[in-house]
Amino acid sequence: MNLISRLSLRQMLTVPYVVLVVLAAAVIGLLSYNAGRDAVDTLADHVLKETVNRIAQAVDKHISGSEAVLETAFPADVPAPASLTDELDTLRTRLWLATSVHRDPNNYAYYGNRLGQFVGLWRFSESEAELRVRTDAGKPRTIYRFTGIRGELGDPVDEERLFDPRERPWYKAGQGADTQTWTAIYIDFKTLQLVGTRARRVNNAAGEFEGVVATDLSLQHLNEFLRRINLSPNGLAFIVEPDGNLIATSRGPHLRKGPSNDNTRLNAAASDDPLIAATYKAVKSLTDAGDTSAASRTTSFEGPGSAVMQAGYARLRDKAGLDWTVAVAVPRSDFMQKVTDNVHRTAGMALLACLLIAAVGLAVLNVIARDLGRLASAASNMGDGIIDSTIPVNRADEIGELARSFSSMQHRLLTDRLTGIANREAIVRRIEDRILRQRRQSDSRPFAVLFVDLNKFKVINDRFGHDVGDHVLIEIGHKLAASVREADLAARFGGDEFIVLIDNVANRSDAAGVREKLESVLASPLQALKDVAPDLATFAAGAAIGMALCPEEGNDMETLLKRADEDMYARKQARETGSSASPV
Repeated sequence: MNLISRLSLRQMLTVPYVVLVVLAAAVIGLLSYNAGRDAVDTLADHVLKETVNRIAQAVDKHISGSEAVLETAFPADVPAPASLTDELDTLRTRLWLATSVHRDPNNYAYYGNRLGQFVGLWRFSESEAELRVRTDAGKPRTIYRFTGIRGELGDPVDEERLFDPRERPWYKAGQGADTQTWTAIYIDFKTLQLVGTRARRVNNAAGEFEGVVATDLSLQHLNEFLRRINLSPNGLAFIVEPDGNLIATSRGPHLRKGPSNDNTRLNAAASDDPLIAATYKAVKSLTDAGDTSAASRTTSFEGPGSAVMQAGYARLRDKAGLDWTVAVAVPRSDFMQKVTDNVHRTAGMALLACLLIAAVGLAVLNVIARDLGRLASAASNMGDGIIDSTIPVNRADEIGELARSFSSMQHRLLTDRLTGIANREAIVRRIEDRILRQRRQSDSRPFAVLFVDLNKFKVINDRFGHDVGDHVLIEIGHKLAASVREADLAARFGGDEFIVLIDNVANRSDAAGVREKLESVLASPLQALKDVAPDLATFAAGAAIGMALCPEEGNDMETLLKRADEDMYARKQARETGSSASPV
């Protein structure tokens, strides 16, 4: 009381106000920080899971073709021949077809039998191949170069070293397994890159073991894919085997030079990158403790320098024995940096504004708190899997920058990086949402799903290169997006395949009319070929478009895509039956 009585009137009016403003600024700053932290933590978990799922999808896409390669080379109901000599031409044809299924990366398929005979086909390109044959168990393999599925074999060239398939790991693994199986990953002596082999035993007509069919899978593409992932500046991603040997990593080496200057496997626990070693240790402790679910999970742990790390991981397995773990780790500070900087600036601005004029200051702080609440709500929706939720924050300051960063993350998750149109995730979510509306009968009108597959795209890629092929995909994507209504959605599904959702159609005839319009648009000349091949200025690749209506041909996404895909292939085969050779 005595202290107050000693204060001047100005001091009595200003000191308590300043104290209240400081306290208010501190409280608001703390609330803002907590709201931003919660929002970022929610978003971080979601981004980590999405990244892990994206890697898992890439792995599945990379290895899935190998099963089809083996089944094409030796269908389950086709017995193995007693000797390769009599059926060499038939086996050559089947191996050519097998290596056509998923030529990149499964360009090598081969078969060895219990007599020590061997036949393998290595595809160099769409038309060039090499046949490796061993019909006499006491002699080395003979190699023939040829062109085309039934091309004449070139001059034979005998290998110097003796190759006995029965001594190879893939033969022993396939012989001892009842179903398809993966061999241990090894380093190819020619490419010096990691390779895995998928093998399956083949029985004779009597149901007895006769030989093993196998295909090699280069894992270099997985390394290239991880290095293209847009993580934070200090984040990383990697794939490991159960023993910790690295298969692929987004930074640093996955192989190391041995004592003889040859490549050897690098174990994640022994990596020179401390973050890789720490992340592997944290994830391994969880999987060893029984956390082996295939679903993506998140965790946090103490990383190098006592930094708090946030990580996502998943266990990848298949029926052939594959067992890999995907891990993604990002320092928490990378996620929180903008929030921390923003809170510091906001607290200072709020304190200054409140000192100048209380009303304006409180209004500004209220707006900040409101926008952070909206941002937290939107981030929470994203964490729940609603990645296309709107972020209703439109500001020019740091909070707006944070909101735009979140919006940019949403955009990247829903946009194809090459063509700029919607991606696979976006179209899948849109179709699922439309089906849900259909089932609730709030919108009972039918809709159509179109499956678009470009014609002659491989020919364009092979002749002019992938850069021109990419420009063709971009042009096709823009044509599709510009040719549909605002309520419809055109998306790139993968490779040279696109999906179009026609939201509301009156009937099948209405949907067929849209398909004819798109076929006409895609039949127009490709501008992407003008500069590289002026003589093809009027060339049009065209496309085969399959169609499926909901609910007439299916009321779930998988069925609709399958029906549209089948319709597309039927139309493509019908056209190819009566078409002439490509001018490209």
